[in-house]
Amino acid sequence: MSIIKDLKNDLLKRREVKLVVEAEANPGYGKALELVAEKFNANKDNIVVKELKSKFGRHTFLIDAFIYNSITDKETTEPKKKIKKAAPGAK
Repeated sequence: MSIIKDLKNDLLKRREVKLVVEAEANPGYGKALELVAEKFNANKDNIVVKELKSKFGRHTFLIDAFIYNSITDKETTEPKKKIKKAAPGAK
């Protein structure tokens, strides 16, 4: 695992990181979250994995993540997830 970018953003109270990870298969967002938490010794609740990319045929994956200082900083900065409404007449 190698670090490409490690930037401290004081305005948004977070640390912006980019990592390259080698794996046989796509690690998925859950495993990427664990890798970032382990590497930077951070709480999983304060981390948001923004992007997980790879190119066809390669075993390297780019993880783009934000590590917030606290959960409240994360909740105020990150957009809220929309709740899907049920279709009318559906049970």
